[in-house]
Amino acid sequence: MSRSDQPPPAVPDHHIEVHLDRVLRARGMTLTELSERAGVTIVNLSILKNGHARAIRFSTLTKLCQVLDCQPGDLLSCASARVTVTDQGTSRSG
Repeated sequence: MSRSDQPPPAVPDHHIEVHLDRVLRARGMTLTELSERAGVTIVNLSILKNGHARAIRFSTLTKLCQVLDCQPGDLLSCASARVTVTDQGTSRSG
């Protein structure tokens, strides 16, 4: 297959950033240690850490937050334009 026949690289359809590496570093914990403590496979944690995850179960997020003693907002953030939710709906700025 020639280079021109290959599909373009996938562009994420979301703007969620994962900060697992930063939280692990702050806790002095390795991915292997987190995997053992949280009961989540190292493969799944690697996918999440590298920003390749398409979804995360609330049960998995809960386990990570419990083991890392953090809140979901410490692990995830939205990098798109600021979103404001009001009683009238959602608006975007930026």
